[in-house]
Amino acid sequence: MHLLFSWTGENKYLGLNKFTILKQRYKILLNYVIGPLLFIVLCWGIYRKIQTQPNLHSFLSTLQSAVTGEHSLLFWLVLALSLVNWGIEARKWQLLIKGIQRVGLWQAFKAVLSGLAFSLFIPNRAGEYVGRILYMSEGNRLRSVSLTIVGSISQLLVTLTAGLGGLIYLRVYLLPVNDNLRQLPSFWLDGLLYVTAFGVLILLLIYYKLAWLTTLFEKIPFVYKYRFLIEQLENFHWRELTRILVLSIGRFVVFIVQYLLLLSVFAVTMPVTTGVWLVCVLFLVLAIVPTIPIAELGVRGAVGIQLFGLISSNTTGILLTAAGIWCINIIVPALAGSLFILSIKLFKK
Repeated sequence: MHLLFSWTGENKYLGLNKFTILKQRYKILLNYVIGPLLFIVLCWGIYRKIQTQPNLHSFLSTLQSAVTGEHSLLFWLVLALSLVNWGIEARKWQLLIKGIQRVGLWQAFKAVLSGLAFSLFIPNRAGEYVGRILYMSEGNRLRSVSLTIVGSISQLLVTLTAGLGGLIYLRVYLLPVNDNLRQLPSFWLDGLLYVTAFGVLILLLIYYKLAWLTTLFEKIPFVYKYRFLIEQLENFHWRELTRILVLSIGRFVVFIVQYLLLLSVFAVTMPVTTGVWLVCVLFLVLAIVPTIPIAELGVRGAVGIQLFGLISSNTTGILLTAAGIWCINIIVPALAGSLFILSIKLFKK
């Protein structure tokens, strides 16, 4: 009997030991093979997308003159503002998740850029959630998704509100005097204006009634089983939500300044007020049209030509501005994010 127990215990120990070794091998595979492979895939995808852009050599030549020419200071300022842009987003995410986990600003910054790298190939930047949860502790990863969505809602609310202001400006000030715009039936512009206004009201209601809506949803039997994923939303006070909204407004202001500076670099001239509202409409269209960041350049260029072409005939400058913003705000930070992914141990347990 003693031998039987001894033999059984030894077998159990050997079985557990083999399982531990096997699990360790899988961890090594996932952490040190999948991570670098993901980095390579991301870099290759970005490289291929840039290579297939039309007039690439002309763009690079003009870009080089912008970097080293008389407007080089403005160009480097746009590049520096990209750090401000993603720094604000990192601070926003840091504040959103502080109720479940404290993270440093640098850690939040890496999480945001890693999320951007993942989102390059996923529609509507859903990959941002994947990249950010990798920096969360186990047990908090899925809980952080609903909090990240709150940040997305705040940014979308700002985009729609600014876009609504831009549409009103087009309708009141540009439509009566612009021949190109007058060819567009006014009811299309009015329809978009009313739909956007309705969207702003709905989002505003959802945003500031999160606690009430969360409590309501938790009463649904299916949702109740997984309420731990969204229960943190009940703790948001209107002051915290306003603080997040202010950061989103600050980030949007950075977008506008970047665009105006690059338009100036590439000699696209227009009144500042008109430029501000046209940029607002541009970002409204980009928010509405479903796309993925890696393929967004074509949409940015097409919409930019339609909007800024109402004021300026410098089509090349408009396209170069769209491409420059795309590279500075998306491609370069995404490459940095893919480098940060290399340092992550995807699976710790």
